[in-house]
Amino acid sequence: MNSAHHRTPDLSGARWRTSTYSGGNNECVEVAHNLPLLVPVRDSKRPTGPVITFGHDAWHAFVSELV
Repeated sequence: MNSAHHRTPDLSGARWRTSTYSGGNNECVEVAHNLPLLVPVRDSKRPTGPVITFGHDAWHAFVSELV
């Protein structure tokens, strides 16, 4: 496998906000839209925990299914 596919992206400049698709009851997802190639997503209760990243096209396809 190519190790380039397993690099951890630098998210130090990410500006996180609570997603408008988050529900109540402490079920918050945070997203950062200010990165040029990625849309990182994390659990607001675990800001130092794992992050999943989407490409912009994949993120838009995902949220369009929520509407």
